[in-house]
Amino acid sequence: MIKQLGFLCIIMTCLLSCTGQSHDKTRDKHTITIAGSTSVMPFTEKLAEHFMLDHPKFVIDVQGGGSTAGIQAVLNNTVQIGMSSRELNNKEKMLNSITICHDGISIVLHPKNPITDLTLQQIRDIYNNKIKNWRELGWIDRKIDAVTREEGSGTRGAFEELVMKGKEIDDSIMVQDSNGSIKEVVATDPYAIGYISLGLVDQKVKPVTIDGAIPTIKNIKTGKYKIVRPFLYVTNGELDMYAKEFVDFILSRDGQKILKKEGLVGFYD
Repeated sequence: MIKQLGFLCIIMTCLLSCTGQSHDKTRDKHTITIAGSTSVMPFTEKLAEHFMLDHPKFVIDVQGGGSTAGIQAVLNNTVQIGMSSRELNNKEKMLNSITICHDGISIVLHPKNPITDLTLQQIRDIYNNKIKNWRELGWIDRKIDAVTREEGSGTRGAFEELVMKGKEIDDSIMVQDSNGSIKEVVATDPYAIGYISLGLVDQKVKPVTIDGAIPTIKNIKTGKYKIVRPFLYVTNGELDMYAKEFVDFILSRDGQKILKKEGLVGFYD
């Protein structure tokens, strides 16, 4: 009986020891919570993957929701960092913003669409529903299937500011909830037009030259391509030492090199 009790005590000690070790491992993890722009999100996820490989004690939780939702989450202190693909408005100016890079907004068509060049005015007229048919732009007699982002989207906010210039996006325009969704619509519809982050452009869609300038990193840096917006991290006060370490990595040459490889415009050549 005494031997059995001794054996049970050893088992309990081992279990408590293992539980304590497991608890310690969980406690030692440094979790960083990030939410917001679906434009910034895939690049933040890529940066987080690289960072966590070299910093195994960090857990970086990245969620979408849109720029406005991310900013609101920071205001409510439900996340440490909000992602925004638009500038802060006057009601949000009490927050801190960190520009991590710049991004061109690319106007994209289906690869089979023969049109290669548009003007800002033509794009404005398409989204204002003044130009409704591809025939008006020199192609076939077919309705234009324009696609836009939802209200509250940072990409939409930047597009409205940089392209629409005070003109309303018509209510008849199809709405999608992410850059990826717009890309998929344009990639599968020869008569569609949309706008997405330059960093997401691939062979599935065709970027259009705007007023003679193709969206490239070089043209963005020289100011030739005009439809450019910042990618921001937004915080409510100072970050803790762990979140700051992640942001410092993004702003370093190594982090900026990753962003450049993804088609974004960083701070180093």
